[in-house]
Amino acid sequence: MNAIGIIPARMASSRFPGKPLAPIHGIPMIGHVWFRCKMSKTLSEVYIATCDEEISHYAEQISAPCIMTADTHERATDRTAEAMLKIEAQTGRRTDIVVMIQGDEPMTLPEMIDESIAPLRAEPAVNVVNLMAPIETVEEFEDPNEVKVVVDLAGNALYFSREPIPSRKKGVTNVPMLKQVCIIPFRRDYLLRFNALPPTPTCRSSTATRWPRRMSSKATDKPLIPPPMTATSIVMARRAGARRPRRSAVGPRRGGARR
Repeated sequence: MNAIGIIPARMASSRFPGKPLAPIHGIPMIGHVWFRCKMSKTLSEVYIATCDEEISHYAEQISAPCIMTADTHERATDRTAEAMLKIEAQTGRRTDIVVMIQGDEPMTLPEMIDESIAPLRAEPAVNVVNLMAPIETVEEFEDPNEVKVVVDLAGNALYFSREPIPSRKKGVTNVPMLKQVCIIPFRRDYLLRFNALPPTPTCRSSTATRWPRRMSSKATDKPLIPPPMTATSIVMARRAGARRPRRSAVGPRRGGARR
């Protein structure tokens, strides 16, 4: 099974212009993401997809394969799909699974990617997978920069929103607080079908409720340059606040920020 990773990125972020090249300990954010994704045991290659020459130039400096895309995309999935088709044309090899990793996830661990792909390998009915993480504070829960998710008792996602959901306004303060982590593997054909769907009014408001995928908790650590993954570094990540992975089926969100 041919699984590739694609990191869609653009300089014109609506909330943080120039974000992909923003330095973290002297390394551009997208560099942290690419180096970490390259450690995945399940990805045959990791690409950067962008419409910006600045990002392409940096990718060349770190020897990251880069695919130039149109500058008209409104969603990360659209940029990812264009890049995937160009990669297939260049390599002559069909993609089975494409993992979309947002360029603003510098705390990505390679195990997170490997875990997210596992349900697609194990279950033919699963078409798209995502990760989720617990929200630790009310401040983070109310932060519109975090995409929240509500799941049912079986772990199926019911709703995504930048609003604090479920609501705490009626005096119930112990609601489950979960957020989306933007590591999203798609089956090839499903990504193309998903992008062909017209956005609904709910999707345009940055929420969505459709189609099964899975979620799991997020592990984090704080590297300067991503080190080779060892048992020690995994333990350090867990001590830094990681939770043991858990999974739940959910549906992809179509109204997210542009990448």
